[in-house]
Amino acid sequence: MAVNRDYAGRTFPASAPYEVSRVKIAEFADAIGDGSPLYRDREAAQAAGYPDVIAPPTFAIVISMASSGAAVGDPGLGLNYAMVVHGEQRFEYSRPITAGDVLTAQSTITDIRDVGRNVMLTTSTQIRTLAGELVCAAVGTLVERGVQ
Repeated sequence: MAVNRDYAGRTFPASAPYEVSRVKIAEFADAIGDGSPLYRDREAAQAAGYPDVIAPPTFAIVISMASSGAAVGDPGLGLNYAMVVHGEQRFEYSRPITAGDVLTAQSTITDIRDVGRNVMLTTSTQIRTLAGELVCAAVGTLVERGVQ
């Protein structure tokens, strides 16, 4: 089954709310080996001008994966996940993710294109507070290898 090009431009429902906690931020910082006190020490974060500890920049992947995963996992899309590699990931922040944030993520498949024998599929995931404030856009590209 080929990737369904009609999915380009399709936006999927928002994820369930995710409550960002100090513990999750610290665990993520430990996992990536980043010892910054901004990720663990509330007083240090407040001294730097933040209301609470902040998350490392790549923490947004935790929130965006459920939403973008639902998009690329939609059976109607026809993506052969056994042939997929991660091509690119970037995060565009309006402000840092902070402990206490309650966030949702909503993904759109923004582009599907052929590059040689591969299909490149790009998603944009908007991460927002429950009040609608945009915190981060996570843009990722997956490559389905050798499908033609």
